[in-house]
Amino acid sequence: MKGKDQKPHIGIFGRRNNGKSSFINTLVKQEIAIVSSIPGTTTDPVKKSIEIFGIGPAILIDTAGIDDSGELGAKRIEKTREVIKTVDLAIILIANNIFDEFEINLISDFDYYKIPFVIIHNKSDIEKFNNNTLEKIQKFSTNKVLNFNALNPENLEEVIELLKNTIPKTSFQKPSLLKGIISKNDIVLLITPVDSEAPDGRMILPQQMAIRDVLDNDCVNIVLKETELETFLKTTGIKPKLTITDSQAFGFVSKIIPEDFLLTGFSIVFARLKGNFEEYIKGTKHLSKLKDGDKVLILESCTHQVSCDDIGRFKIPRWLDKFSGKKLEYKVVGGLDNLHDKIKDYAIVIQCGGCVTTRTQIINRLKPAIDAGIPVTNYGMAIAYMNGIFDRAITPFQNLEK
Repeated sequence: MKGKDQKPHIGIFGRRNNGKSSFINTLVKQEIAIVSSIPGTTTDPVKKSIEIFGIGPAILIDTAGIDDSGELGAKRIEKTREVIKTVDLAIILIANNIFDEFEINLISDFDYYKIPFVIIHNKSDIEKFNNNTLEKIQKFSTNKVLNFNALNPENLEEVIELLKNTIPKTSFQKPSLLKGIISKNDIVLLITPVDSEAPDGRMILPQQMAIRDVLDNDCVNIVLKETELETFLKTTGIKPKLTITDSQAFGFVSKIIPEDFLLTGFSIVFARLKGNFEEYIKGTKHLSKLKDGDKVLILESCTHQVSCDDIGRFKIPRWLDKFSGKKLEYKVVGGLDNLHDKIKDYAIVIQCGGCVTTRTQIINRLKPAIDAGIPVTNYGMAIAYMNGIFDRAITPFQNLEK
């Protein structure tokens, strides 16, 4: 699965022929999922866009049956399980009063990743949900269970209300990038280098989002390239409330921006919004403790064409080799692809800013490393640390509400 959409993600899970595709078609009121009586019609997870009143735009993920069989079925189940850590809400669709090992394993996975979930008993026209099944479910979950018939959805509004009441509001209510740091009428200086990785004629997404957030906070944007910074400061005499630079320019910019100016990076701003900020702060300092032969895991959230200017694949390894003076090994994983190595094989994990992923996806992507005691950091914090300005770069976020 590729994390290319910041809308809340809702996953549909259940056995084959429990009506997952029919449920999706009913929910979106369109025939967008293939419905068949043949088990295993849905293979790889498939994303569908939907608008849910009270939530807004969302992404539904249709998954293969958790009871699939055979060698190919095992691979389908693995793909289904990979989806779990990317969703903000899960729906378990059961039918015929069958609730057993497959569903129990799903709930265990949801609990591990702290994914809220609802249980819906589909095909109620064939068999109503009964108390024996409820007693089984209550051993593992206190969640309410709704009867539903996707072919005659008389209580569709009740289902939608259940989804609205269960999904975390933080997944669809977009918080401000800079709330608490800037106030009305403040001037914010955004330094945006234009290199071979910048899209032709456009700004990269973190820069676009920062510009909009400054405007949403009723503040003034000043946007320029790092090559124009020194002239701007000398000729205008303006002292911005906050300066945000592309992390790659930290070394250059920090020498020009006066020490009494608040300075941070786009990636660090996103780290506060999307990741475990305190874990990043703690983990970053481990960069000074790396030894010869240590393996470094670099996690990109997007997939893109690689160039010699690629920050994750070329620049960070080059800078870290020089900073540490050690012979290190690197692995880069793009998108939200699974890591097939053991996480404990790595000495540190460096995550990108995560501008194209949801908070849930970033947190759950790093959870295995944090649980295993592996230090984690992010691009901006790592680059600031290697440039000797780490404390300065995180100063704007000190003493803010968590």
